[in-house]
Amino acid sequence: MFVQRATRTVVAPLARLIFQPVVEGRDHIPRSGPVILAANHLSFLDSVVIPLVAPRPVAFLAKQEYFRQPGLKGRLWRTCLTGLDAVPVARDGHRTAQAALEAALEVLARGGAFGIHPEGSRSRDGRIYRGRTGVAWLALTSGAPVVPVGLVGTDRIQPVGARLPRPGRIIVRFGAPLRFAATPGSPSGRLRRTVTDEIMARIGELSGQEPADAYNALSAGS
Repeated sequence: MFVQRATRTVVAPLARLIFQPVVEGRDHIPRSGPVILAANHLSFLDSVVIPLVAPRPVAFLAKQEYFRQPGLKGRLWRTCLTGLDAVPVARDGHRTAQAALEAALEVLARGGAFGIHPEGSRSRDGRIYRGRTGVAWLALTSGAPVVPVGLVGTDRIQPVGARLPRPGRIIVRFGAPLRFAATPGSPSGRLRRTVTDEIMARIGELSGQEPADAYNALSAGS
């Protein structure tokens, strides 16, 4: 908790100075209880900016390798990720996707906020891609509300492949919570698809992106 408070105290003002974020709809995020923040994905910065502007800690998944880097750089990464409540997860093996969902479910079971990018990978062309159904599985299994999030400008500040961010302005729009009826057992594939499409449509409205009627080529799947 000390590391989390220190990170938000130090990093958040610096981020506001550099990125000049315009934040809309923060009141849509419940101040307590489980909630899923589902956002579009344009830049590495996305999962850093959201926890810094949200009114409560938001956990995102982070590659386990980020927590294992050696030296001073590695320690700084671990401190920053821990401060942002990041959850380490392995990115190899056939159970990777399910393990990630189970880790997210644990966060929600503790009454926490969990952030997810349903597209899976960053958009290379600025369009919003079809969402993978893990977000629906989480919502239906946990019963947690889903707050759609539209990010604008993160791709200009740190484009894919850029090592360091550049000054600029970011817009973060939090939408009204979406609630879906929890289902006993594993939700059906058709229901997961319907729920995911509804979430992605709302995210697209907030971000203003052109929809791509396809999965992101770098993270194809359902």
